[in-house]
Amino acid sequence: MSRRRSFSVARRVPYRRRRALAIVLVLAALVVVRLWQQGPSRAPPETLGEGTYHVERVVDGDTLLLANGARVRLQGVDTPETVKPNYPVEPFGPEATEFTRRFVAQGNGTVRLQFDRERLDKYGRFLAYVWVGDRMLNEELVRAGLATAELGYRYSSTMKTRFRRAEEEAKAAARGIWSSRAAASDGL
Repeated sequence: MSRRRSFSVARRVPYRRRRALAIVLVLAALVVVRLWQQGPSRAPPETLGEGTYHVERVVDGDTLLLANGARVRLQGVDTPETVKPNYPVEPFGPEATEFTRRFVAQGNGTVRLQFDRERLDKYGRFLAYVWVGDRMLNEELVRAGLATAELGYRYSSTMKTRFRRAEEEAKAAARGIWSSRAAASDGL
């Protein structure tokens, strides 16, 4: 009898409704799994002191996401775009991002942050010099020809001199964005 009853209940609920219910349940399960994978949401810190931090993810060549939720933008340098919405990936952007990943990995994902006059950019990201050991990521990106020195902002003249020299070195050696490959892609 119970078998006949369950069969008749299934017959009473139209096939379309059962299919729609199954789809809704699958979607709900996917949302729950996604939220579980993201873990507890955290607001980025309002302040960030100088010190050592763990990098959760390299966003692009000049932006890091720290484990505490803070976004850090490298002070005084600019790498080619790779993740800017509605904007094409620029030449040497992926190489700059990979350089930053490798650089951060040398410190096992841990970096030391040093700040200057301005702590935040117009997007609310913390502006910092990023160090692994005695090497500064900002300067090394410029020296590798994977970033330009941005000298028009308010930060230390000592750092501006370091970045200018690193850029001159990259230009003289025709590295990265200063290479013949970059010149060829500009002419396209």
